[in-house]
Amino acid sequence: MKFRRAALVGATLLSSLAAAAPGVDPLSADIDARDALRFARLMQNGAVPAAEVLQRDYLDGAGPGVKIFTPNRIGDAQRLARVVAAKPENYRYAIRECLPQLPALRGDLRAIYLAFAGLLPERPLPAIHVVFGASSSGGTANAEAQVIGLEITCLPGTTREQFRTTMRSFFAHETVHTWQADRTPQELADPLLSETLREGVADYLASLVTGEIPDLERDAWARQREAWLWQEFQRDRQAMLEDSASLRKPMASPRFRRWIANYSSPPEGWPSEAGYWVGMRIAEAYVARASDKHAAIRELIALRDPDAILKASGYGL
Repeated sequence: MKFRRAALVGATLLSSLAAAAPGVDPLSADIDARDALRFARLMQNGAVPAAEVLQRDYLDGAGPGVKIFTPNRIGDAQRLARVVAAKPENYRYAIRECLPQLPALRGDLRAIYLAFAGLLPERPLPAIHVVFGASSSGGTANAEAQVIGLEITCLPGTTREQFRTTMRSFFAHETVHTWQADRTPQELADPLLSETLREGVADYLASLVTGEIPDLERDAWARQREAWLWQEFQRDRQAMLEDSASLRKPMASPRFRRWIANYSSPPEGWPSEAGYWVGMRIAEAYVARASDKHAAIRELIALRDPDAILKASGYGL
């Protein structure tokens, strides 16, 4: 009887968790590449599609992925046409070499989602869409889905193994972004620390569920100069906190762009988006010091008070 009651309690718990997380089932998760395939057809036989073709046959009637990617990543048909015309080989390479590899990544996606389901069973897992964008972003997410831009994750020369590693990282990283809420007043008051933690927490959780450190080259560069890097970060953060213009429009601040949102234009001698790495290290330190590590991970995702997270982490002390 005791065993039966325990089994019933366990079944009830599992049912409640399933009800609380109505997202994608990790056992049947798949990669929706229908938008990417529609784009690929427009470049058959060496074609470089004009804006009107992209509008009619790609943006009009777009699937969820392109709809999510259009406002801040694609822009409009004219912008997309200019980028494709300027970099046609980037798109052709991704179409030829990486688009056919997506079905083979289904197992990686499901393994990552199963890991997330074990770590955070109450969190819904998002649908995944692969699209072609305007070479401005490798991925984005909203509360229901994550979207990956194939022309960024599969640049010319990308090997099969490199592509797999990159996509695994995106599957995990962008999933975390689907769980992060709108920015709190505390975040808006400290934009550099806030954005660094948002991205760093996503990279930290990605490292947990994939067993791989995101961007090994950046990691090797940063670990060699961690103390100096932290001093530079603190200096830029403090300068932004004392500058009302930087707080109003952080994306316009060169101090902010030194760490975040510089994928194609990092500081000379730096890897791109070093802020991701700093945020990951703070997140690691925060969880390491926590007595309840599961609760700490949930606090990192909620990120209600970035400065309190930093202080509790002990990072840099």
